[in-house]
Amino acid sequence: MPESIVYTAVSTSTGDGRNGHVRSSDGLIDTDVRTPKEMGGPGGATNPEQLFASGYAACFHSALKATKKVHGVDVVDSAVTAEVGIGSNGEGGFELAVTLHVEIGGGVSAEDAQKAVEVAHQVCPYSNATRGNIEVKLEVETA
Repeated sequence: MPESIVYTAVSTSTGDGRNGHVRSSDGLIDTDVRTPKEMGGPGGATNPEQLFASGYAACFHSALKATKKVHGVDVVDSAVTAEVGIGSNGEGGFELAVTLHVEIGGGVSAEDAQKAVEVAHQVCPYSNATRGNIEVKLEVETA
């Protein structure tokens, strides 16, 4: 548990879970969710995995940029893409797997880019929440 909470996001799911509706307390998220066609659902709306991927990508990107004082790399031209997969855990339940594709341009060396990504992975709250719980692969590309 954090020493002090500085912000709390609140969102409510109604309807039939994966085939329902989600709304944040401030109304900025107010959308239907549907089970993807690949999982036997109707598709046609966002789903929990897309929402998780969006949050993880944004959070990790922020951590990458905010940790310059630690890793010493000037991350100016960058992007983070999160892939969140879901599949059976073999025990009747499901589990997630994540791949973070990190692109760093601006002439940053592959070694420095990797160092910056490793530091961000130690700082990012999503990385800290998933560590030891789900597989997270880091893929780093420089331009």
